Amino acid sequence: MSRLLRPPTTLRSVGREVLVFREADVRAALDMPSLIDAVERAFVAYSGGRAELPGVIHLDVPERRGEIHVKAGHLHGGSHYAVKMASGFYGLDPPAIDGMLVVFDATTGAPAALLLDNGFVTDARTGAAGGVVARHLAPAATRNVAVIGTGGQARHQLDALAVTRPDFHEVRVWGRNRAHAARCVEDLRVRPGLPEGCTFGVAETVQEAVAGADVVITCTASREPLVRAEWLAPGTHVTALGSDGADKQELDVGVLARADLFVVDSRTQCAQIGELHHALDAEIVLLPDDVTELGEICADLKPGRTSEEQLTVCDLTGVGVQDVAAAQLVLERAGASIERIAL
Repeated sequence: MSRLLRPPTTLRSVGREVLVFREADVRAALDMPSLIDAVERAFVAYSGGRAELPGVIHLDVPERRGEIHVKAGHLHGGSHYAVKMASGFYGLDPPAIDGMLVVFDATTGAPAALLLDNGFVTDARTGAAGGVVARHLAPAATRNVAVIGTGGQARHQLDALAVTRPDFHEVRVWGRNRAHAARCVEDLRVRPGLPEGCTFGVAETVQEAVAGADVVITCTASREPLVRAEWLAPGTHVTALGSDGADKQELDVGVLARADLFVVDSRTQCAQIGELHHALDAEIVLLPDDVTELGEICADLKPGRTSEEQLTVCDLTGVGVQDVAAAQLVLERAGASIERIAL
């Protein structure tokens, strides 16, 4: 089990103590296998009505292509709740990704900890959600993987896939900027934890990347569809996680129409900002209740993949309970320090 490399900083203010975790502390506390399990439990709680999840606050800084999301969540019975602020400024090269979490005591509402993680929690818990999805929806024999996008999630999604489907041996990466795609491939070739002997290459087109892929991961900020149904082989699984705004879209609605199983992390949220939002507009899906939530599959309330021939799709928009799960792991792994907080 991972442990913090050093005790967290403690700030004393108005008779109370607040733990402060820097990015290195957070990284040391979170390992992908444990985070996947924690995020899965959070999805089960959310879909079972045992979590609180308010709407997402969106703030744009258009002159810098900046996007700020504020998400919060509480798992019933949990010792803490959390509020996260995450930002992405995509007008920079490379894009600037940042953020922090504020963790509160769920019995008093008092601030308990600051996670000054520079956006790492968002990256890691989003990757972990992809790992949960792969556990239940990816083909058992996942060999070929397509990654559409070249940012942080191109790395973190593969980290998580290597935990739950560790036998993939080829990854094809596509990005609008070929130089970025080449840089991503070079990073992946030396990234620890990915399958030994796996090959990584740049695809010239999205169609080339997804052709024959067992798993397709889309992680872009696209405002127009990138993946088309006719390019996907029977039995493919698609994890789409870039559509976290109402104007974003990575999958042509034909992909959703053809899917044998369409899964979302949150019906309510995906109906507003996810790929489900576009499926509802196109009347591919008539009601949000017509799709399955990931937590229902994790809880064995609804089936996941039942055939190697199924085309499955999961729409991930990112829910606040994932951040709570990650923050709770960090606090638990702070050792005795968390027990000595005076509020």
